[in-house]
Amino acid sequence: MEVRELPVRTSERYEFVSITEGVKEAVRNAGVGEGFCLISSTHTTAAITVNEDYDPDVPRDLAAACRALVGNLDVRFEHAEGNSDSHLLTSLFGQSQQLLVRGGELDLGRWQGVFLAEFDGPRERTVRVAVYGA
Repeated sequence: MEVRELPVRTSERYEFVSITEGVKEAVRNAGVGEGFCLISSTHTTAAITVNEDYDPDVPRDLAAACRALVGNLDVRFEHAEGNSDSHLLTSLFGQSQQLLVRGGELDLGRWQGVFLAEFDGPRERTVRVAVYGA
């Protein structure tokens, strides 16, 4: 197993940052022909998701939808830090994604990319990429 760390800097409270190229590089550098890749956020207020990475409107739309969703919740959060919405969104999205490695490359669809979903930014984040051979 090969594990790499990707530093990610975010600039907005809610933001979807493409980490696709960094994940692809980690997979190529691992030298695994066939297997899988685990991409994991080490944070409780940031998630990992796969979505369209071609049109820059998609990640902006996702961030806007997260703001709207949280803004329409009829709930009183008790957490003193004031970021319970961030914990909720991370739980809904999930802190990791597992993707196939085929032919030494990350197996993504034509328009797919890997994103760090920031819900408590701006911050410095760390994403871990573990590559396993079959």
